[in-house]
Amino acid sequence: MSYQTILTARDGTVGIITLNRPEALNALNARITTELGQAVDEMEQDDGINVLVLTGSDKAFAAGADIKEIRDKSFIDVFDEQFITATWERIARCRKPTIAAVSGHAIGGGFELAMMCDIIIAAECARFALPETKIGIIPGAGGTQRLTRVAGKALAMDMILTGRRLTAEEARACGLVSRVVPDGQHLPVAIEVAQEIAHSSRPIVMIAKEAVNKAYETHLAEGIHLERRLLYSTFAVEDRREGMTAFSEKRKPEFRNR
Repeated sequence: MSYQTILTARDGTVGIITLNRPEALNALNARITTELGQAVDEMEQDDGINVLVLTGSDKAFAAGADIKEIRDKSFIDVFDEQFITATWERIARCRKPTIAAVSGHAIGGGFELAMMCDIIIAAECARFALPETKIGIIPGAGGTQRLTRVAGKALAMDMILTGRRLTAEEARACGLVSRVVPDGQHLPVAIEVAQEIAHSSRPIVMIAKEAVNKAYETHLAEGIHLERRLLYSTFAVEDRREGMTAFSEKRKPEFRNR
């Protein structure tokens, strides 16, 4: 598929989506979020892709919503079109693992988009912020919810009410970022991590992702109950037997993703 505001590529079984509105620091307008959703659809349906990597430019992962596009919208406009809900959250619903490779600005909706991914790998120059209250709105793509769950109420309140920006190291320290790497290495490292994940059985990895997400979204007893059922389900997967057999025979497994 041909896109105007994103670039797509693949590295083996890793699909790579690059936000590509350099003139606007990858600000998220209707076209870029629609095309992002279409690219995720395409890659999720492709049996040759096991993991998705989402990135931007060295200067900006994404600088939030395109304010020029939404400035004059009314309540009924955003309500009728389901602003954000209709397109932005497609990557959060992706069943395959997703990695955000972040450099430079991840601001407002850009930060929220990164938090929709399973793993965030950040360059040292990455900066994260939710400054929406400074322009008279609040975060609306999960920022008040995901940030609070990961980093806690105190830091969420601090960032959202003051617009405070976190450095990459600060974001790693509070659990928002998995790894901080030298500038320019965020995408190569993200692809390396993605390839490591992609070497495992795709259905097993997808089941593991579902279990972790349930821990993030529910209380302990329900999460453990689901985890146990998902564990049992892996015994119906051919790759589970191959993985255990290969371990016993001291060889590398040959997963068939079934």
